[in-house]
Amino acid sequence: MRHPTEVLPGVIFYSHLTSKRKEIAAFLAHNTLIMMVSGQLTFETASQQFSIQKGDILLVSKNQVAQLIKTPSSEGVYETIVITLHEELLRTIALEEQIDVREKYTGSPYVLIPPNDFMQGYFQSVLPYVRNPEGKIAASMGMLKVREAVTLLLHAVPALNNLLFDFSASSKIDLKKFMLRNYHLNIPVEKFAQLTGRSLAAFKRDFKKTFDAAPRQWLLEKRLLEARHLIEKKRRKPSAIYLDLGFESLSHFSRTFKQQFGKAPSELV
Repeated sequence: MRHPTEVLPGVIFYSHLTSKRKEIAAFLAHNTLIMMVSGQLTFETASQQFSIQKGDILLVSKNQVAQLIKTPSSEGVYETIVITLHEELLRTIALEEQIDVREKYTGSPYVLIPPNDFMQGYFQSVLPYVRNPEGKIAASMGMLKVREAVTLLLHAVPALNNLLFDFSASSKIDLKKFMLRNYHLNIPVEKFAQLTGRSLAAFKRDFKKTFDAAPRQWLLEKRLLEARHLIEKKRRKPSAIYLDLGFESLSHFSRTFKQQFGKAPSELV
C-alpha cells in the first residue's frame, strides 16, 4: 500500500505492506514521531542517508523533505506507527505547561530516541488500535495518546524541548539549491514558499529572478524533462515514475507529456 491507514485522522497513522519495496518522495510538514514495528525505513536527503530498523523510534522535525525507502523484513512484512505532532497541539501544551523556549534548536532534524521501557510501552499501547481498524481510537483518547507521546519524549531527551516548541518562522534559504533538489515533490507553490522561508509574493519574485520563469511553469517543465530522461536514458516505465515526479495520475502525466513533446511517454519506451 502506498498511503497509510489513518487511525486518528491527520494524527496517528499505520503503514503496512508486504513483499514489495516502496520508494516515495515525502514532505513532513509537522514534527513527526515514527516507530518501526517491522522492516526498515531509509531516509535519503541532499546531505545524508540513514536507516531505522525494528524497534527504533525516530523524531523528525517539521518542514523536512526526503526520499523514503520502505523495505520489508526477511519475513516480508513492513510496519510503522507514525504520530504527527501538530503545532496547534504543541502550542496548547506549551501554554498549559508554561514552557518557554529560550534557545533555538541547532541539532539534527532527525533524532533517534534512546531505547527505554516508557516509549516501548507507549507504542505497545497504541498497537491494538492500529492493527484493528474496526477498533478505531476515539478522538479524545487519541489526543491523550499524542500528549503522552510528547511527555515521554521530553522525559527521554529533555533537549527536545527546543525542537518541539520552536514556533519561529523558517529562515530564508538558498532558493536555487532547494528547488533543484526538491522540484519533484507534489506540494503546492505556497508550501514551497514556506519551506524556503518566504511569503508567497517574495517567493514568486525571487523565483522569477533566479529561474526567469513562474514557479508552476518551471516545475512542470523540470518534471517533464526529468521524466523524458528517465524513460529514454534509464529505460524506466512511465507507470513507475509519474508519482515520484509530482504527477497525481498516469493519465494526467501522459497527456501533459504529449502536449510538451508531441509523443506520449509510452511511445518512447
